[in-house]
Amino acid sequence: MRAGWTLAREGALGLVDVYELPAPARLAVRLGRLIERRTVDGGKGLAAAMVKLGPSWVKLGQFLATRPDVVGFAVARDLEELQDRMPPFPREVAVAEIERALDGPLSHFFAELSEPVAAASVAQVHKGVIRDADGERQVAVKVLRPGVDRRFRSDLSTFYFAARAIERLDPRAKRLKPVEVVDMLARTVAFEMDSRLEAAALSEMAENIADDPDFRIPAPDWTRTARTVLTLEWIDGIPLSDVEGLRAAGFDLKELARIIIQSFLRHAIRDGFFHADMHQGNLMIDASGNLVAVDFGIMGRAGLKERRFLAEILHGFITRNYLRVAEVHFEAGYVPATHSIEDFAQAIRAIGEPIHQKRADEISMAKLLTLLFEVTDLFDMKTRPELILLQKTMVVVEGVARRLNPKLDMWATADPVVREWIERNLGPLGKLGDLGTQTLEAGKSITLLPSLLTRAESLAGRLHEAAEKGFALLPESVEAIGKAEARRNRWSNLALWVIAVAVVYIAWRGW
Repeated sequence: MRAGWTLAREGALGLVDVYELPAPARLAVRLGRLIERRTVDGGKGLAAAMVKLGPSWVKLGQFLATRPDVVGFAVARDLEELQDRMPPFPREVAVAEIERALDGPLSHFFAELSEPVAAASVAQVHKGVIRDADGERQVAVKVLRPGVDRRFRSDLSTFYFAARAIERLDPRAKRLKPVEVVDMLARTVAFEMDSRLEAAALSEMAENIADDPDFRIPAPDWTRTARTVLTLEWIDGIPLSDVEGLRAAGFDLKELARIIIQSFLRHAIRDGFFHADMHQGNLMIDASGNLVAVDFGIMGRAGLKERRFLAEILHGFITRNYLRVAEVHFEAGYVPATHSIEDFAQAIRAIGEPIHQKRADEISMAKLLTLLFEVTDLFDMKTRPELILLQKTMVVVEGVARRLNPKLDMWATADPVVREWIERNLGPLGKLGDLGTQTLEAGKSITLLPSLLTRAESLAGRLHEAAEKGFALLPESVEAIGKAEARRNRWSNLALWVIAVAVVYIAWRGW
């Protein structure tokens, strides 16, 4: 009730297309809009309502920002502003949590600890100083909000209720899988609630990018990391949100835009492991001109199938090979086989050709994905959960890059990374690699064949013995069957008594 009132009051119901709703839901939305503030904007009102409702709702808003296919791109952009909008909790509370998590007094781990310098829905960050045998160094200390895990568990039940209600009210919404949105939110939050997993993500990505130019990430301090506390290298740099500061420092903004796009594509397509929250508040440029990413609480993974899909889709649009783009969708199973590949290629052409008729600075990946979402409805394509974070991050990364270079040519920038991956994985060398992998798998299967035959022979012998002597039941099974039969008999007897009483009653009334 509180959530409904707050959302209605802040104007969030204005985002609902009432003409698509059943009559009862349409009436409820119209009544709710009677109490909304007249000066609010739908997307910004939704963001404001979620801030008022607390950390769980802020996290939901941040996650909905990853689903422009559900809320629309304009609203998704408004929800992106929810980053770091929560009030901090007191330093003494953070100190108590650090001492509890690390099992010792603060002075054993940190020489200094500042007041909070940033606060988000799940955690806040302090600047710390460490003095040890290696000298003095600055670190960032991320501390989870006390009790935030209990709050999330409670609010998730509300989110599931709303998602199921949406599916019941509008069966077409099932294609967008609102319940799976909450599932993904729950999994994301579960990872964010354990700082050791974020440290592991940093460690894994550090191995992936060891030879990458122009991109680096902070190193975690495992000694001072626990489930609710993460300590990592402090990064001094200029945030990408400070465009004027970057320009004043002499950085080439066009070059920075290129680094952002190509770094993300390398991680997503080459590694299949990428930072899925690359908004401008989580990116900065250090003194050496390297792009540095922080806050690895939300990570995305893409299997070989999804990476191949993304690479071939991008390459198909770059080369205007729309039939191949359509074929990739069918090969991946994203479009039901009941549809025509040629018809789908025609729809893809309707998206691609207008883009190629425009100047580079007029081409938007966000607009492309908007059109793609419209096509998915026409061809009965369901939302692919494994592609959600990939699509969302691509849109966010493009937006960050275009703030630095409004005339960014997305296709030309992406082409070297995409082409290199396709040549390496789908060209002659890639096919040889696939052949080698398949040969190894076949060899493993052959080595397992004798044990499989032995197990099959043993199973056949047991079935033959059971057929001759009957199947033996364990005492527990006999007891369970007896209880089930007793329950069934009780209900049968009750039903007979009800019938008997009813017959007597009818006879008495007739008499």
